[in-house]
Amino acid sequence: MGSAVTHAPVREGLAEGSGPRHGPVKPPRSAELKRRGRRENLAGYLFMSPWIAGFLLLTAGPMVASLYFAFTDYNLFDAPKWIGLDNFSEMFGDPRWRHSVQVTLWYVVVGTPIKLIAALGVALLLAQKRRGQAFYRAAFYAPSLIGASVSVAVVWKAIFSDDAAVDRTQQFFGIDAGGWTGDPDLIIYSLVALTVWQFGAPMVIFLAGLKQVPRELYEAADVDGASRLRQFWNITLPMISPVLFFNVLLETIHSFQIFSSAYIVGGGAGGNACGPADGSMVYTCYLYVQGFENSRMGLASAMAWMLLVAVALVTAVLFWSQKRWVHYEEGGR
Repeated sequence: MGSAVTHAPVREGLAEGSGPRHGPVKPPRSAELKRRGRRENLAGYLFMSPWIAGFLLLTAGPMVASLYFAFTDYNLFDAPKWIGLDNFSEMFGDPRWRHSVQVTLWYVVVGTPIKLIAALGVALLLAQKRRGQAFYRAAFYAPSLIGASVSVAVVWKAIFSDDAAVDRTQQFFGIDAGGWTGDPDLIIYSLVALTVWQFGAPMVIFLAGLKQVPRELYEAADVDGASRLRQFWNITLPMISPVLFFNVLLETIHSFQIFSSAYIVGGGAGGNACGPADGSMVYTCYLYVQGFENSRMGLASAMAWMLLVAVALVTAVLFWSQKRWVHYEEGGR
């Protein structure tokens, strides 16, 4: 008599010989972790709240308001009156506005390259090891810290006035040109001299870029008999071209925004705010005249937005051009 074969009972819901229908179950995130995440996010927003409030109240809010005022007739005392594009049409037809654009462009085109050339030249000298190097770096950088102050602008105006230091130096060499700040044709040169004197900030950036150039490239060039000028043109400039692009971009934007030095040297509140015969009437100075002296805030807002558009266009052109002359380490442009 054969023995009976018995089978173990199959669990309900599982086929015989099959494994579990699903893999390991991940434990759900606990409510405590969710609460902790919310507390951390809240703490982050609290720490950011001063910056957010400052941005909304001091930057974004005034920008939106000025964009609205640009299309209105607003004098700070009466309610703004919507006039559409009248401010822009009046601005383009104003000969003093066109003159301010010309003066600003001249200042940017002349002052910015000279300042960068001076900064790069001094950086090349300071990149060489010599005694007192730290002192020279600090001495050349110091004007960038104080150059934008009102006190320096006042001193600068005094230096370039009639019978002052610059005038007496000219007379010593037989040049009877008088003081620069009183001459409509020369006052802009005093502003260029002031901005060139403040070459310390781009100099430090150039110096940092020069430190990153591999010495092996210069050693190989010496072996090949390359002159110092050829080494500078074929090694130094391509290697520091990203730094050069950064300085060109930054200094160009700063030059478009010049105001305090032009306002003080040109005369300020004690005289013609834009210099004799509008000789130092840069764009921001004329904007100040229209907004605060003539109480035409609507027109001044339109001028401010035109300046923003112009700077944005110049920045876009610089970024477009950098593909042709800026070299990066990976070999791309």
